Amino acid sequence: MTKTVTKGASRRQFMTGAAATAGMAAAASFVPTRFAIGAKAPVKVGIMLPFSGTYAMLGNSITDAMKLRIEQAGGRLGGRPVEYATIDSEWTPAKGQIKANKLVKKDRVDFVVGPVHSGIAMAMSKVLLRDRMPIWIIPNAGNNLLTRDHCAPHVFRTSFTNWQSAHVAGELMAKEGVKTVVTCTWKYAAGIQMMEAGKASFEKAGGKVIKEIWVPFPDVEFQAYLSEIAALKPDAVFSFYSGGGAIKYVKEFAAAGLRDTIKLYGPGFLTEGVSRAQGEAAEGIKTALHYADNLGTPEDNAFRAAYKKAYGKDPNVFSVQGYDTGSLLLQGMAAVGGDVGARADLIDAMETATFYDSPRGVWRMSKSHNPIQDIYIRRVEKGRQISVGIGAKQLEDPGTGCKMIA
Repeated sequence: MTKTVTKGASRRQFMTGAAATAGMAAAASFVPTRFAIGAKAPVKVGIMLPFSGTYAMLGNSITDAMKLRIEQAGGRLGGRPVEYATIDSEWTPAKGQIKANKLVKKDRVDFVVGPVHSGIAMAMSKVLLRDRMPIWIIPNAGNNLLTRDHCAPHVFRTSFTNWQSAHVAGELMAKEGVKTVVTCTWKYAAGIQMMEAGKASFEKAGGKVIKEIWVPFPDVEFQAYLSEIAALKPDAVFSFYSGGGAIKYVKEFAAAGLRDTIKLYGPGFLTEGVSRAQGEAAEGIKTALHYADNLGTPEDNAFRAAYKKAYGKDPNVFSVQGYDTGSLLLQGMAAVGGDVGARADLIDAMETATFYDSPRGVWRMSKSHNPIQDIYIRRVEKGRQISVGIGAKQLEDPGTGCKMIA
């Protein structure tokens, strides 16, 4: 069941499943008189995600699932048709500001959805954090700053912060008796912030990080770093990689003989969506993330079946984040009858939403607009991310520096 609650006169409730779609359609069918003239104009959703390069799988997964969710509700937002303006973000932060400007000034979108890469998110923020910019929904990039020091009323995240899963993974290593760790990751915002979070929780529990290895992004030449790790002989390695880079890293870690003597941990992106491609090299790796392949809830089962029917493949956490982005758009627009000009009520509806029908389990928005959600401990078994427990219930990012929660 999905229930959206907003404050004051806009306070409403929406049910999910068959009831949810019907409820949203009914709410969206009411169009205020002041908006009647423009009610049939399309809602413009700008999508700025990677559709090429190492993160292409992530961008496609998010986009496919978001569109699926909106189609399940009749293909309309607040009673209005939807028009998508899509830009390949690639992986170069330098282009982020230029491309965000195009969505705003040329395409004149009502919402911006993206990106995947934390560095690109920071470049986009130079445009999108200005007053009266389109509502920005971040379906992946976990850069802590965007919902901490740089938080804003019109910026929402449907994914995670870089702190969340890394914090839990650091605790996991300590609980499993690991004493010494080498960190190894790409050197950009996501990698840096995740290593900081994992190191902090691991060392707080008594462990010691003996070496921090930084790999230039998006370099995938890992052999020299793996040789260094072999010489250091830590109990474990803590790493963040994703997409194509994660496939190569995990395979080479195993090929170098390290998996026989050194445990490999990380935030779930290390194996998420790529464990089948990693093959035997990924088997047994434990990670922490806000989704797993075996949750088995009615909501997740329905989502997985619908996604596979639509796209011929199993979903992953990126698909879940895209699906929930669609749900957030549906609920916000239903609350204002499709009137994007009712900005205060639209933001109010989005920030007070609680998602009871999400594939990941129940989650809600924090005051700094991050998901408050369960973080699962997962182990790769036959290419699947199997939950072996919950590492943290309804974990909330601290939101440090966000004036909205001061």
